[in-house]
Amino acid sequence: MSLRLGDTAPNFKAKTSQGDIDFYEFLGDGWGVLFSHPADYTPVCTTELGKTASLKEEFEKRNVKVAALSVDSVESHKNWIKDINETQDVEVNFPIIADESREIAEAYDMIHPNASLTATVRSLFIIGPDKKIKLIITYPASTGRNFQEILRVIDSLQLTANHSVATPADWKDGEQVVVLPSIKTEDIPAKFPKGFVEVKPYLRLTPQPNK
Repeated sequence: MSLRLGDTAPNFKAKTSQGDIDFYEFLGDGWGVLFSHPADYTPVCTTELGKTASLKEEFEKRNVKVAALSVDSVESHKNWIKDINETQDVEVNFPIIADESREIAEAYDMIHPNASLTATVRSLFIIGPDKKIKLIITYPASTGRNFQEILRVIDSLQLTANHSVATPADWKDGEQVVVLPSIKTEDIPAKFPKGFVEVKPYLRLTPQPNK
């Protein structure tokens, strides 16, 4: 069965480019991103892992651990990392999981037979501190991910986990947010002292509460 939002992310033990890990222990009490790649030594993946490495500080300040996965071996991963570091001018600083048995790929439904019987598609999971899946994005093998969108979604998830708000279309950190419909308009001033604008009775905007 495929995983859905709100499901518990399966734990696993695996060999990686940085040694053996237990996934839950690796995540600790923070957030996590787990994302898969069709294979090592592929051009789009090389740029994606390079981009992820270049965003190390952005993930760290959000308390997010990152792990990549493909069905190739640890030895293959380590050699490929040399190419990534060279061509993308980075130092890969996160584990790449070796899933030669495809057990993790199957547990996370990363193999889509209509796309490929053997290779993982570009699945990405954002996992909360409660080990629940908060976001799933799946790209075809031909299309590289937008990592600014991934950071934007993490910002939204972390904000909305702690405040009674939602984020509107194209929202970026620091912009106005939407007050949840469950909050009565008369209760907004006490909960959101920065003020609010009522566009419609069901659409109330307020400055981002944690800024």
